Amino acid sequence: MTLDGVGAKRMLDFTRDNVGNRMAVVYIEQKPGGQKVEEVISVAVVREPFGKRFQTTGLDSMAEASQLALLLRAGALAAPMEIVEERTVGPSLGKDNVEQGFKSVVIGFALVLVFMAVYYRVFGLVANLALLANVVLLIALLGMLGATLTMPGIAGIVLTVGMAVDANVLIYERIREELRSGNTPQASIRAGYDKAFSTIADANITTLITALILFQFGTGAVQGFAVTLSIGIVASFVSALYVTRTFFLVYLSGKKATDPISI
Repeated sequence: MTLDGVGAKRMLDFTRDNVGNRMAVVYIEQKPGGQKVEEVISVAVVREPFGKRFQTTGLDSMAEASQLALLLRAGALAAPMEIVEERTVGPSLGKDNVEQGFKSVVIGFALVLVFMAVYYRVFGLVANLALLANVVLLIALLGMLGATLTMPGIAGIVLTVGMAVDANVLIYERIREELRSGNTPQASIRAGYDKAFSTIADANITTLITALILFQFGTGAVQGFAVTLSIGIVASFVSALYVTRTFFLVYLSGKKATDPISI
């Protein structure tokens, strides 16, 4: 055995005064209510003073030595366990969860597409194309990283779909304000993107910080959700600000400066 500095000093002081006496290793378990249960796991005779490094001899077998080493490393008695509930989960349950999660993504995605198309008309269709590009980009990045699609990952995708639409709504409402002020469609679109940029950037950055904190301090499923959410934030930011703007440049290229736009 090898002790640290504090343990070595205490052991040396004790063994110097107890050469020839027995020394026991005793574990004490504190029960609820103040009751203590003591168990001796080893008894040996002190042959000479020792401190930092020492060995125990006289064990009957290698199995006994291994058991003693295991108890010493554990530092405690075996904790009692009372089984409250026990169930066996097969792979079919995980498959059902993933299928239901995928179904929720499809339904949510479809409802968002319908809402945007009805409420924002042509601009809504452009937002839907950007949203589709966002999901494709997100899945592609997850594939490049070799990520496995789990329930937390699916939840991150659903949240990303909603956040991507939020950015488009902010931009479109800004464009509507500019149109109501009497600006031309081209000028309104340019001003809408410029004025909404800082708001969208702030919202995405704060959410990204939260996702990074979840990844840093979370474990397992929480980290999977954080990874999907982080990638989704970046993908939604790019699709909302740059993909839609490209579509609008194409859309307006065949129009006059004074032609109305469907928003």
